[in-house]
Formats: sequence, structure tokens, C-alpha cells
Amino acid sequence: MSQVTLTPGSRATLQKLGPFVALLIIAVALSIVSRDFLTVDNLLNVMRQASINALIAFGMTLVILLGGIDLSAGSVLALSSVIIATLLSSGTPAIVATLAGLVAGGVMGFANGLVISKGKVAPFIATLGSMTVLRGLALVVSNGSPISSFNSDFFSLLGGGYVARLVPIPVVLMLVMFGVFWVLLRKTVFGRHIYATGGNAESAKLSGVKVDRIQLWVYTIAGVMSALAGVVLTSRLNSAQPTAGTGYELDAIAAVVLGGTSLTGGRGWIFGTLVGALLIGVLNNGLNLLDVSSFYQQVIKGIVILLAVLIDRGNKKSS
Repeated sequence: MSQVTLTPGSRATLQKLGPFVALLIIAVALSIVSRDFLTVDNLLNVMRQASINALIAFGMTLVILLGGIDLSAGSVLALSSVIIATLLSSGTPAIVATLAGLVAGGVMGFANGLVISKGKVAPFIATLGSMTVLRGLALVVSNGSPISSFNSDFFSLLGGGYVARLVPIPVVLMLVMFGVFWVLLRKTVFGRHIYATGGNAESAKLSGVKVDRIQLWVYTIAGVMSALAGVVLTSRLNSAQPTAGTGYELDAIAAVVLGGTSLTGGRGWIFGTLVGALLIGVLNNGLNLLDVSSFYQQVIKGIVILLAVLIDRGNKKSS
């Protein structure tokens, strides 16, 4: 009996399809055990819930492709949300307040990139420090209390509105940003430089890649994406919580890893991140439908993430 030998290209394709196959299997299993899962309303709800994680994870994908990490994403979300809510409650137009929040997120991300690229501080340490600083600033700005004394129809639409009275606007935002990041990574010189830097920073430097500038831009983009997630969350809840976003960076990292992006950098794709975010959303939704305790949900999610990391290590050894 002849043995089938996979070429490196076909093996890579199978590895990329793995997260998507896992998502399909879990979705089929949940549709069998719960009649409420496979309904239009529930599936749109899953995508709406996954959209916030996906937005953060898109930015996190660039960071991890560099071989870095960003532990401050949740804190950036919280501080951006508080800034937006503070401006809205003072009568600032919604568009101006929203743009200010996004710019603030970009500035926070730029600060991370500056410390990492120019200060030569390890990404884990740099973003761990900024996580604490930014969370503290969110508490200072809000005085430790939720901010909800604002009312804007435009701003409310960003998190609670629909396109064609069917598709939630957060889902549309998620899909649009997916398209933007797909083009960024697949069709631009900047995207190729991200992969080159993550694969081997020294070789990239010798090839003329301005590694420091790439790091600055990547962390800035990651900050803007965390702030955009904060816009959606604040709009949905119609309030800003200084404690919002706690642990969101971990869910984003999980989505990136589940999607097949290597934690050592240089290998991954944005479609996998989208699938990873949806996978986490489907797991959360399915476990809720099955009335699984939130304590056990954490255990199950942790096991899934560990399995994804082990698979990634196995793929690296075989490649």
C-alpha cells in the first residue's frame, strides 16, 4: 500500500485549515446538543460578542508576528473608553470624542513601541508596566466610578446599531477591519517587513528593514485597535468602566494562538485570528447555552489554549 507524502506547501495549508475545521466541528456538535445554537439570532449574537475580541486580536496579531506581546491591551481599552465617556458627558460631539479616544489609544501604543524599540526593554516587561500605569490612569480620570451621564444617538449606533436591520454594526466593523488587515499583511511592503522582522530581526536589519520603525508602527496600530474595541464596548454598555477590559488581552492572545500564529513570530495569518476569535466566541456561547458553570468554562478555555500552543510547537518541529 503506497504511503501519501505531503509537500511542505500542502502541509502548511492543512495546518492553516486546522482552526477552521475545529470551529466547524465545535459548531456542529453544539447544534446537535442545543437547538438554540444554530439560529440566526444566536449566531449573530456570537459574532457580535466575538467582535470586541477580534478587533483587539487583529492588532495583537501584528505584535505577535513581530515576536512580541502586548499585555496592556485591556488597559488601553479601559482608558480610551473613560476618555471618550468623559468627553461625551461634557458635551463634546460624538465624532470628536470617538476620534479622541482612538488617537489616545494610538498614543498609548506608540509609547509601548517607543519603550520597546528605543529603550530596548523586553515587550513582556514594557507592556506589563504600561498595563498597570494605564489602568491606574483610567481609575484616576474616572475617579474610580463608571461614567454613564451621556446620551448620543450616533455613538449608541456604533455598538448597538444594525446594518439593513439585521447585521450588528460591531460585526460589520470586525469584517471591515479584517479586510484592512488582510490587505496590510498580504499586499503591502509594511506587511512583508513585519513577517521579516518576526522571522529574524537581525537579518531584516541587514536587508534594509527599519526594524525600530516597524515596531513603533505595529504597537501604535495595536493601541488604536484596542481603543476601537473600547468604542464598541462603551457604546454597547452606554457607560465606561475603569475596570473594563480586564483580561481581554489574554483572550486576544488566545485568539491569535488558536488561529495558528506562532508565538515566536514570523509565521501566521489574519484569517486564522478571525477564526480563533469566533472559536472562543462559539465556545463561550455554547457553554452558556449548556449551563456550564463559569468556573468550568475557564478551565475548558485554558485547556483549549494549551492544546493550541502544543500543536504550534509540534508544527514548528515538523517544519
